[in-house]
Amino acid sequence: MFQFRGNEAAHGADEPTGEWAWCRAEKVVSEHIRCPYGKPGDRLWVRESLKFVDTPTTRHDHAVYAADGVRVPRDQRLADWACDGMAFGFANSVPSIHMPRWASRITLEVTGVRVERLHSVSEADAAEEGVEFVDAGRTYWKDYLGSSTNCDEMTFLSARQSFSTLWNSINGAGAWAANPWVWVVEFKRIGA
Repeated sequence: MFQFRGNEAAHGADEPTGEWAWCRAEKVVSEHIRCPYGKPGDRLWVRESLKFVDTPTTRHDHAVYAADGVRVPRDQRLADWACDGMAFGFANSVPSIHMPRWASRITLEVTGVRVERLHSVSEADAAEEGVEFVDAGRTYWKDYLGSSTNCDEMTFLSARQSFSTLWNSINGAGAWAANPWVWVVEFKRIGA
């Protein structure tokens, strides 16, 4: 996330490069600001949490991805890395932040970068951000701040409302209401 402050508008100085400038009318009042998440054409690899599982005869025979339970057979890199991970105190589970590049299953290619106000997120964009759909006989979206177990109290009819609670749960109370300038990074999935 990148935030701008003030009443000025952000204008793309050179959109294909993923750089933006802060402008007032026709006057550029800042240096070009590069998106910290990449520019079109860049590739990003997705990190996932892993768990190492043993068999009766070997240590760390497989890695299991936490997201979907897919098991990956051990190879020497996995065995060596698993031992290194254990040395850092991870035991058999490894948080996504420490996943090595070679273990990544998902690669994304950045296709576009722009700056916009947070409240500009559309219903479709909010759904694409990954808010959870709840099927309770009709379309509902999860309330990430709710503590109720009553379906009517912990869901919204709008993905955008759900996204606002997800944003506040990550960035703190009032973060959605502040309506900051944010980087919007569009990407497509490609082979790992």
